[in-house]
Amino acid sequence: MNQGTSDIGVHRQRQGNADDPEYDDFLARLNTRFQDNISQGKRPLFTTDAGELFAAYLDTFPTDQRQYHTCNACRHFVERFGALVTIDESGMTAPAIWHEDDAPELYKPAVRAMAKLVRRAKVTGVHRSSLATWGQPVTGIWHHMSVTPPASMVHRTGGVLDAGQVMAEKREDFKNVAVALGEFKPEHVAQAVTLLKTDALYRSEKVLGAAEWLARLHAARAEAKGKDARDNVLWLAVALAPAGFCHPRSSMIGTLLEDIAAGKPYDDVARSFKAKMHPLQYQRPQAAPSAGNIAQAEEIVAKMGIATALRRRFARLEEVEAIWRPQPPAAAPKAGGVFADLLPKGAAPASSMAQPAITITWDKFRRTVLPDAREMELLVSHGPMNFTALVTAADPDAAPILQWDSPERRNPVSWYVWNGGSPARQWGLAPGWVRVSAITLKPSMWGGDESRYKHQGFGAVILLEGARETRFTDLALFPETLRSELHGVRATIEAHSRSRKIEGAEEASACGLAIHAGGGAWDCSLRVADRAGAKLVYKLDRWD
Repeated sequence: MNQGTSDIGVHRQRQGNADDPEYDDFLARLNTRFQDNISQGKRPLFTTDAGELFAAYLDTFPTDQRQYHTCNACRHFVERFGALVTIDESGMTAPAIWHEDDAPELYKPAVRAMAKLVRRAKVTGVHRSSLATWGQPVTGIWHHMSVTPPASMVHRTGGVLDAGQVMAEKREDFKNVAVALGEFKPEHVAQAVTLLKTDALYRSEKVLGAAEWLARLHAARAEAKGKDARDNVLWLAVALAPAGFCHPRSSMIGTLLEDIAAGKPYDDVARSFKAKMHPLQYQRPQAAPSAGNIAQAEEIVAKMGIATALRRRFARLEEVEAIWRPQPPAAAPKAGGVFADLLPKGAAPASSMAQPAITITWDKFRRTVLPDAREMELLVSHGPMNFTALVTAADPDAAPILQWDSPERRNPVSWYVWNGGSPARQWGLAPGWVRVSAITLKPSMWGGDESRYKHQGFGAVILLEGARETRFTDLALFPETLRSELHGVRATIEAHSRSRKIEGAEEASACGLAIHAGGGAWDCSLRVADRAGAKLVYKLDRWD
């Protein structure tokens, strides 16, 4: 702030504004209201075309106070961040910074004037910034307008895209989704959701989330009042969309919707969908990477700092987030007397009569059987089964490369299965009953929120004692499980994966049978001993 022409201006020029309690109150309220508006970082921010905000700010002060409030640092803050807004579910915008109801009396007209301009403005994009503080809080003896965003809103430097590139990408996403909404009518999307929810289509869980997202977006836009509100609903959806959802026309959901819109028979739709969703086809490169793709991959790996993360090893049993482990038998009370083991007259020995297997869903088995299960065995059959191995980062300090792994909550564990199953001998097993060492959910379901990555499907792994992969195995780095930043170089990543081997095979102890929702009949029979010693055989036939 500069020297004013009045006596108060001369005083402020000498003392700065550090001792101005009303201005300090204004700054404090500015920060507090900002944090409330964004719900501590849970609500995204958007840029608008609001202009002339700082001029509106200065115009509300008496002539003899304007020079005192004229400040390059404050002007820069207002011009860069003052036009930001939040968007609610109905498409209504609200200024992120300015709220006159909470402003001190001296600054209330200025805040009201700026808020009015921002409310009338049109949303132009999703906001991103890598700055830990927005504005310059202090210069010498002067205090200035600034806010401190929560860490979750600060764009991390060192990623593949900087903040400006992410904002440009979101603008393209807005255009892509807008075009897709025009092409794929609500009734087509509704039909796709119905088909995907009934598991009528192969590996439907991979696409269901994107279909439901489009359906919700259609519904929200239909309820919004006016074009600007409809556009704002779309901006909000784009800002919060999971990776890959903003490219419907070039993804599997687009393929499905095109077939539905064309009026193709169900059998043709299902056949085409299954062929494209085959594990060896879906998102899997079908040709060697180009020189340009390899160079791009080298650059991305360097930016993300993930070179060591591309080394993988077999996981060990103690690293598994188990939902069940064998329980030690309860100590039996000591019988009193030398004849305590004899049956009295009329008493019958415990029946050893074989009982038929109880057919049960995984969901019911988990709720009603697991809590009391002390020991468990799995029946290994003669034919191929859906055996799997859990794999983790060879370097414990490696940066995250999986969708469900993050710096805030590390989980570098993934899995693989062989297409068509694999024989027991490949895993060092023989047909018959094999002791279960633990049961875990799929790693993408770990951490307490089992539905967060539901596009990876719901499933569990029954880990078996002595099971260990004996076949040469590449790194099992699959595009559909990797972070979205690596999607563009998946051909190079997969070529690298095929040229390397998973480490630590001799220490692998987290291998077993995978079961998952949908996808046909299960081959899973478990012999369970409960805490009382009773044994029953359960045949799991489906997820729920």
